[in-house]
Amino acid sequence: MSAESPTAPGRIIDRSPSLSGAEMVAQLVPPRQFATASLDNYRPDRDYPSQGAAVAAIRTFLSGFGGGGGGGLFSRRKSTPVLPGIYLDGGFGVGKTHLLAALWHAAPGRKYFGTFIEYTALVGALGYAETVALLKGASLLCIDEFELDDPGDTRLMARLLGELAASGTRMAATSNTPPNALGEGRFAAQDFLREIDSLASRFTTLRIDGLDYRRRDTDAHARVSADVAADLAAVTGPTTLDAFPDLLAHLARVHPSRYVRLVEGLAAVGLTGVSVFGSQTDALRFVAFVDRLYDGQVRVIADGVPLDSVFPEDMLSGGYRKKYLRAVSRLIALTTGTA
Repeated sequence: MSAESPTAPGRIIDRSPSLSGAEMVAQLVPPRQFATASLDNYRPDRDYPSQGAAVAAIRTFLSGFGGGGGGGLFSRRKSTPVLPGIYLDGGFGVGKTHLLAALWHAAPGRKYFGTFIEYTALVGALGYAETVALLKGASLLCIDEFELDDPGDTRLMARLLGELAASGTRMAATSNTPPNALGEGRFAAQDFLREIDSLASRFTTLRIDGLDYRRRDTDAHARVSADVAADLAAVTGPTTLDAFPDLLAHLARVHPSRYVRLVEGLAAVGLTGVSVFGSQTDALRFVAFVDRLYDGQVRVIADGVPLDSVFPEDMLSGGYRKKYLRAVSRLIALTTGTA
C-alpha cells in the first residue's frame, strides 16, 4: 500500500489575518527559539570577554527590580543605583537577543518583548494613545533590534519609552552594528543615546563583541532550490507556495503588525521566481516578513535569485543597511537549515 501523499501546500496570499489590540499585545513575547533562554544557558565566547561581562551586567540590572513589581527608577538593595534602562550594542549573532529574552524571562511582573518594528507597527495599527494605554503599567519593556535609521519612528519610540518610564516601566534594548562598521570603529551606542536624548541618562550601555554564529562560515549563501514543490513535499507539517511577486503584493495589503499571523503554524514557505528588489518599500516589507519567519523558525525554500542577493547594492549602501544585512543573515539561516 502506498504511503499517504503529503498535503498540498496552501498560499500565503490566501491568508487575510486580523488581530485586536489585545491580541497584538499578547504576541509581544520572545520568539519560540528563545522560549527557554536564560543567563545560565547563554554560552559566552571566551575569546570575547565582553560577552561574559554582559551576563554579569544583566544580573545587576535584574537586582534593580528589588522585591518584584514595577521596578521604579533605582534599586534600594544596593548602594550603587541601578539605572532603569539597559542597552546591548553589538554586531549580528553575538547573543544579544538571547540575553534580552533571558532578562525578560527572569524579570517579575507584566512585561513585553518585541522588535522595534513590532512596536512601531502596533502604534501604526492602534494609534499612539491606545498603545500607551495597553502597555502602561508594565514592569519591563524589551525592544529588540532598535532601529536608528528612521528618525520619525525613532522619535516616536523615544516618546513612547518616555511615557512608560515615567510610570515606572524599566526598559531594555538591543541594536545591530553592521559587520563592516567594525573597521570604521562605529558602534551604535552613541547614535542610540543621541536619538533618545531625553532618556539617555537612564540607560546603561554595554558593547558586546564577537562573531555571528550564523555566518562563521564566510562562504555561506542562501540555498536555491532546483524544485521548490518537490522540496516542500518532503517537509513535515503545513507549507505554503507562492510566486514571489504575488507575495510582495500581498504584503502591501496586510499591515505589518499582522505578518505574524501570515506565517503562524507553518513549517515551511515556498517562493518561486525570486528577483532583485527594485522598490525599497517592497524590500522593507519583506524584511519585516523575514523577521516573522525567523521568529517562527519557518524554513524557506525558494528558486530564482538567491535570497541573500535580493537587495541591490544601492540599498545595501543606503540608510536601511542594517535592516537588509540582518535579513540576509536570517535568510541564509532559514534556507540552509542553520537557524
